[in-house]
Amino acid sequence: MTTQLGLPDTIQACLFDLDGVVTRTAVVHAAAWKEMFDAFLRARDGDSFRPFSDGDYGQYVDGRPRADGVRSFLASRGIELPEGTPDDPPDAETVHGLGNRKNELLLERIRTDGVEAYEGTLRYLDAVRAAGLRTAIVSSSANTRDVLRSIHAEDLFDVRIDGVVAAERGLPGKPRPDTFLAAARDLGVEPSRAAVFEDALAGMDAGRSGHFGYVVGLDRVGQTDALYAHGADVVVKDLDELGGQA
Repeated sequence: MTTQLGLPDTIQACLFDLDGVVTRTAVVHAAAWKEMFDAFLRARDGDSFRPFSDGDYGQYVDGRPRADGVRSFLASRGIELPEGTPDDPPDAETVHGLGNRKNELLLERIRTDGVEAYEGTLRYLDAVRAAGLRTAIVSSSANTRDVLRSIHAEDLFDVRIDGVVAAERGLPGKPRPDTFLAAARDLGVEPSRAAVFEDALAGMDAGRSGHFGYVVGLDRVGQTDALYAHGADVVVKDLDELGGQA
């Protein structure tokens, strides 16, 4: 049985990713990653460097904690760098240095262009809460609270598990399910009674391996088949398609 929200009637809580699900910042993230990695690769390999691609973003970076994304992509190119520390300056040639440079570029783009919310998601969130379901935001971003405040959406979530909270608790990021499991635990709901909403393949993997009750894939970039292959129960282009009426 499914509800008017398009979810199994056993679902008691909804766990939402931020970038690409609630806000349109996934494109901004991808552009910042490309700018950072292309500059790094050009300095390393000269003008013959192979640029960072959309495929690289989806396979190695999207949805992962910042340092994990750096490690994953560099490994795909056979590049090893010192780990460094989270306090490394953005010009340091370390895993954390590159990650911090990407974050600087991201914040510059957000300050310049602002943040836009997906209106279909905001309507769906209103309907979910009106139906009495609990909600959590689950993101690898350390900027989650500021982004939510910028779109006046912080009060739409009962629980926030983001890059800051994950670091404090020592939670590994997606594709591991630990951050989603922590959100369900904080909401007092069993994973089997929680739905995951994600646009990233790493998020699909997390939803599947965490044995959540329902996994909704948001296809913003034409990867429906891949989202299903990585564990989605249903894939939509916008949450309005699920119903959005309490």
